[in-house]
Amino acid sequence: MQKNINHMDGFELHPFWSEFRDKKTEKEFLQHYLERGQHQLRIALVFCSLFYLAFIFTDIAALGYTRNALTLVIARLLVAITAVAAIYMIYLRPQSVCAPPLAATITEIVGMGTFIFIVIYRPHEMPWHAMAMSIMLIVVYLFIPNRLVYALGVALSSTLIFIFVSYKLGDIRTADLMRMSLLFVLTNLFGAMAIRRYHRLWRDEFRTQSLLKRQTVRDHLTGCYNRRYLYDDVLEKELSRAQRHGYWLTVILCDLDHFKSVNDTYGHQAGDDVLCFFSSLLQSNTREHVDYVIRYGGEEFLLLLPDTDLSGAELLAERLRVELTKNTTIHNTAQSIKLTASFGVASINFATERKQISQHELIAAADELLYKAKNSGRNLVMSGEI
Repeated sequence: MQKNINHMDGFELHPFWSEFRDKKTEKEFLQHYLERGQHQLRIALVFCSLFYLAFIFTDIAALGYTRNALTLVIARLLVAITAVAAIYMIYLRPQSVCAPPLAATITEIVGMGTFIFIVIYRPHEMPWHAMAMSIMLIVVYLFIPNRLVYALGVALSSTLIFIFVSYKLGDIRTADLMRMSLLFVLTNLFGAMAIRRYHRLWRDEFRTQSLLKRQTVRDHLTGCYNRRYLYDDVLEKELSRAQRHGYWLTVILCDLDHFKSVNDTYGHQAGDDVLCFFSSLLQSNTREHVDYVIRYGGEEFLLLLPDTDLSGAELLAERLRVELTKNTTIHNTAQSIKLTASFGVASINFATERKQISQHELIAAADELLYKAKNSGRNLVMSGEI
């Protein structure tokens, strides 16, 4: 069922992870920023690879031309190879929202693991390693785009391992080890707070854009799509798709009977309640993410049904007609309002019909059938194939 544009549950953020609680909304957010995130990740991975490779000279300077130095060179090359493989993974799956965080996390794990490996081979440079570790934690949190839960897991585990290695191998006093540990705690804390704020701001921006977009494509009262969205974005696209693949395409125009008398008898608030009730009935009986429910006029609604033949659309229209007559909208005055509606169903089978059909011709055919139902006594379904 399509939701009312004022419904905000889909945009509720997790208080700590700063991700949308609604998985569908979170996926839409990730898809919306997918290209930008991929670009930022590629830059970050290339930069980190160059950073690791550039410090090969420090290994040679510290260890000379030895087997240990060669081992560290190979380890650094492994980080670069992992980054290249991660970039290639993103290239192979450009539409995947799971590939970027997976690529980022794998590269972070390999990078941090390699750094610990370097610390083990060069334990007498622990103050310099601690400074480098702090920088790398900031990179994990802020420079490499990733989910907060993954970044936090990599950063905290790397910090604990580094502190343990420093305690076991480094010639470092207990007081200095404690100070270093506290500095790492602060680095992780500030990094986590910064990435959390970053994710929240990014999603707040997406929420604002989404609400503004909804307001332009949906009717403010019923939450259905509006007529502008039908003509600007949907109808031509579905017509072209049906023609290209040889599908059925059906339009149902439905109009509440004697709606003016509802407003005159019960007031405009009751009329609004009736429209909301009818729109909810239409939306609950159509396929989410497939069919379109449009508020076409005041009390007139349009259903656009891709890949739906005439018989299926007739059954739907008849079911809607019957359900409407069985139900009554109870206004806050405790008065029951009897409702009926008329339906015009127009279908075209592009598997057999190859002529070009315009938007106007399709809507006009359904409109003609609707008025035929009105003129035949109302509370009827009239249908036909174009």
